Amino acid sequence: MLSVFSFISFLYWCHCSGPCYFRYQITEQKQNQAIDLLKFPSAWNHLHFPSTPPPKLLKIALFVKKWPHRSQAGGLERHALTLHLALAKRGHELHIFTTFSSNASFPRYPISNLYFHLSKATAAGYLDQASVWKLFQTQNSTGRPFDMIHTESVGLLHTRSRNVTNLAVTWHGIAYETIHSDIIQELLRHPEEPQANALTQRLMKVVEEVKFFPRYAHHVATSDHVGDVLKRIYMLPEERVHIILNGVDEVIFKPDVTKGREFKQKYGIPYSKLLVLGMAGRLVKDKGHPLMLEALKEMIKENDTFRDTSVVLVAGDGPWAVRYRDLGENVLVMGPLEQAQLARFYNAIDIFINPTLRAQGLDHTLLEAMISGKAVLATRLASITGSVIVGTEMGYTFSPTVTSLKTALYQVWVDGRGVLEKKGQVARQRGLELFTATKMAAAYEKLFLCLSNDGNNKDNYCAKYTRLLLVIVEALDAIYKVHIFMEATMSN
Repeated sequence: MLSVFSFISFLYWCHCSGPCYFRYQITEQKQNQAIDLLKFPSAWNHLHFPSTPPPKLLKIALFVKKWPHRSQAGGLERHALTLHLALAKRGHELHIFTTFSSNASFPRYPISNLYFHLSKATAAGYLDQASVWKLFQTQNSTGRPFDMIHTESVGLLHTRSRNVTNLAVTWHGIAYETIHSDIIQELLRHPEEPQANALTQRLMKVVEEVKFFPRYAHHVATSDHVGDVLKRIYMLPEERVHIILNGVDEVIFKPDVTKGREFKQKYGIPYSKLLVLGMAGRLVKDKGHPLMLEALKEMIKENDTFRDTSVVLVAGDGPWAVRYRDLGENVLVMGPLEQAQLARFYNAIDIFINPTLRAQGLDHTLLEAMISGKAVLATRLASITGSVIVGTEMGYTFSPTVTSLKTALYQVWVDGRGVLEKKGQVARQRGLELFTATKMAAAYEKLFLCLSNDGNNKDNYCAKYTRLLLVIVEALDAIYKVHIFMEATMSN
């Protein structure tokens, strides 16, 4: 037992000689080992993919109900934009089947191998499956057929995906996850508000998803938690579920002190403020803004020092914008920001806060803030604690109650700018390891090559010769948990 403990201690020392936060960090093996990528149990972001040109250029079809227009885009649309532009720049031929709005001009890109096939949306705002499938079949019979078909969530319905083997669906939210969100919102409901019937409806939605999900050949989970749910709860075969974490553009989002200073000057943020907190996204109920509003209201009222030394920047629009403005000069609501301005916004704050109540997907704003070198504070949801904020070295988490959120905010305030800067450095290091657009696109490219209709080279595409010793992953994960326990014990 002493020998085993000594070995683990040695691994721990090697693993944690720098910031100890990689839950699934993988060590090297002396000899190359081939692994079947389709059976790789963890996020593909942990693997290394060379930046050399792809061995084959693919013809890829994407189905997405909406294409981003300026700042008006949710996480699904931003994922579609970031990933498929990156794949087009890698040389692959991209055909995007999506809807268009007659009220707005459609964006143009200087990429010759990027094609858009637009159709009118249904009354509910989704792709008209009959017309879009006809467009797809026309392109599939023009030149060579599509090597790979990709759908962002139910852009392509399961009724069309049957018997299509070279197809992958990326899930940005599943019904099983939203049950947690419904429970949280029911607990936070005021007595005078009517009780929602969402929980009963959601349970039936889960049953429906378990039934039709197998009709998609392959599934991509955007968080470790969702990958586990798809395998265990939705009972999908492990070789058909692949975890690829979201990535954001590392060229746009990066530390830049000068831009942060300019942003503060533009919005008149005094340098006397010792703490600048930031939030970004849709200012709606399920993003946790009623919770955040109440926490800030109480802190501003009960603590004069916090009120005098802190300022909150809110980038976004929605029903809670007016309510935030009512809190006074300590809260500045700037409306939705374009990507370039959003990058400046991250550089102007000391910590990014995401109070979301939606236990779905992997929020891009958290990743953008991390890769910009900022500490983060977010709700203690499985997708966040399992893939993003995996330790206190990079940020803070809280339970979705006003008391827990206030405790976390006060801890941020007490820690101050110096501690937050150190956490931000660790957050950026993790972001560069896992959450870049380059890493995400490389993982999807490898998956698409593996699943493409190329039987002669499929074995080569689906295997990865690597110096990674996968057996030690769980041991290091256990060591990480011991480290967190010891850290918590010492702090107490």
